[in-house]
Amino acid sequence: MENSNLIGILECLLFAAGDEGLSLKQICTTMEIVEEEAISLLNELQKNYERDSARGITVTALAETYQLATKREFADYLARLVESPGTSTLSQAALETLAIIAYKQPITRIEIEEIRGVKTERPIQTLVAKGLIMEVGRAEGTGRAKLYGTTREFLDYFGLNDLKELPELPKETDEELQEDADLFFSTFKDQME
Repeated sequence: MENSNLIGILECLLFAAGDEGLSLKQICTTMEIVEEEAISLLNELQKNYERDSARGITVTALAETYQLATKREFADYLARLVESPGTSTLSQAALETLAIIAYKQPITRIEIEEIRGVKTERPIQTLVAKGLIMEVGRAEGTGRAKLYGTTREFLDYFGLNDLKELPELPKETDEELQEDADLFFSTFKDQME
């Protein structure tokens, strides 16, 4: 089959897949081609979009899948389109909860609350509703609490291929922890006297 036809087929498949995107394996299986040819076609399609600056879309790879996406230079126009009273950003509580889940997953609501020190039912409901987290299983033991983890939408939202790309958390040394503990206990002792 002619290369331009294959590029057209690939573009059609990526369009039909939408936000789900397609893995390299899915592309190869559907088009009955080998990986090298699929990668070559993806690169050629990408070059076609780059050559024509009037095009509003491009090919992107997120979470190990390929999908059609809008070009960053047109982001302002997309923002205008989606800005409406119904559109809301995540609250501080939801962001804190999401960060804990991203770094500690799979994790239960109780474990999240122990880290945050406050209830997290509402933030969890918000994150589930927005598709950023989901139930990924049940904990062992009494009650079999729900375990939460991030979704592919989470990766897409933050532009990550996988969780390994999350920034590293700062590491406290044992000395810093001891200093914090000493400060806490000395303050507590002063208040008791």
